[in-house]
Amino acid sequence: MSENRSYYGRPVLKEPAWRVPDVPGYLFLGGLAGASAGAAALCDLTGRAGLCRTYRAVAAGAAVSSVGALIHDLGRPARFLYMLRVFKPTSPLSVGSWILAPFGGLATAAAAAEFAGRARWARPAGIGAGVLGPAMCTYTAVLLADTAVPAWHSAYRELPFVFAGSALTSAAGAGLLCGGRAEHEPARRMGWLGAGIELVASGLLERAHGLAGEPYRTGRARRLLRAATGLTIAGAGLSAAGRRSRVATGLAGAAYLAAGLCTRFGVFDAGIRSTRDPKYVVTPQRDRLTQTT
Repeated sequence: MSENRSYYGRPVLKEPAWRVPDVPGYLFLGGLAGASAGAAALCDLTGRAGLCRTYRAVAAGAAVSSVGALIHDLGRPARFLYMLRVFKPTSPLSVGSWILAPFGGLATAAAAAEFAGRARWARPAGIGAGVLGPAMCTYTAVLLADTAVPAWHSAYRELPFVFAGSALTSAAGAGLLCGGRAEHEPARRMGWLGAGIELVASGLLERAHGLAGEPYRTGRARRLLRAATGLTIAGAGLSAAGRRSRVATGLAGAAYLAAGLCTRFGVFDAGIRSTRDPKYVVTPQRDRLTQTT
C-alpha cells in the first residue's frame, strides 16, 4: 500500500472555491493599496506634496478595485456586508474585513479631499489609512496561512514577509511610473527595501518546507515565482539606472508591478495544487505523528 494513498485516490482536502483572477488580483491590489497609503502618509509628513498626491490616488484606486475583486468573487455585495456583522478577533477573515472596510473608506476620502483641494481633511484621512496600511499589506497572508491548505499553512512564517516585501515593491513601481521625476528617490529606496525583504522571504518559502514546499518549486507556481524574482531584481537594477534615464525608471516601475502580480498568482497556484495531491496532506501528518511517538 502506498503511504500517500487516499480514499479511491481522491483529494483529502476540498479545493478552495476562490476564483482566478479575482482572489489573486485582490491579494495584489490590497498590498499595493496598503503600501501606497503608508507611503502617502510619510510623503505628507515630510513635505513631498507631489508624491503624496500620487500615492493617495494609487491607494484609493487599488483599494476600491480590491473590494470590487472580492465582491465579484463573493457573487454579490451583500455577502461582503455580511462579513461586517460581527467582529471576531480569532478569525483572520473577520479581522481582515474590519481592516479592509475602514481602510478603503479612509484611503478614498483622503484622495477625494486631496483632489478637491481640501488638504485640511485629506491629512487626517490619509494618516489613518497609512496607519492601517501595514495590516492591509499582510493580513491576506495571515488569512491564507490560517487555512488547512498545506502549501499556505506550512509557510505561515514566510508568507507575511513575502507579501509585505511585494507590496512595497509594487507601491514603488507605481510611484516610479506615476510620480514626478524630482520625487522618485523615496520610491526608489522603498523598492530596494521591498526587494530585499521579498527575495529573502521567497527564498525561504521555496526551500524551507520539504515536501509541503514542493508546490512552490514545481509547475506553474515555480514559473511565476521565478518570473517574480527576475522582475524584482530587474526592477531594482533599472531603478538605480533610472536616476539618469526616464525610460529605465518607467521600465523599473512596470517590472515591480508585474513582479507583484506574479508573486500573488504563484503563491495562490501553489496552494491550490497542494490540495489536489493527498501526499501534501498525508505525508507531513504521518511525519509529525512519527516524531511524537
